[in-house]
Amino acid sequence: MTNKHRLSASVDASLIAAAETAISRGRAPNLSAWVNDALRLKLEHDQRMTALDELLSAYESKHGLITEAEIAAASRWARARAVVVRGAPLRPQATRKPRKSA
Repeated sequence: MTNKHRLSASVDASLIAAAETAISRGRAPNLSAWVNDALRLKLEHDQRMTALDELLSAYESKHGLITEAEIAAASRWARARAVVVRGAPLRPQATRKPRKSA
């Protein structure tokens, strides 16, 4: 069993409401689990941002500062290859005819 610590924290009412909704929909067993998950996700995000910062610093120390033009070009390249998971596609997709049932 992991070591647990009690804490007291002030939290925005909208976040408590979101947590209660998640719990009622079965996405978390209780508020403590929901908060633990949120803190874990924040920690992982911060670790990824630190690693990205280190990567960019190493790249720029070797190749020079990344310019605004290079950032804009990379953004255009990424948008052109984006895959839509939900919502309307960024660009028209070829339409497919539905398969006929056998």
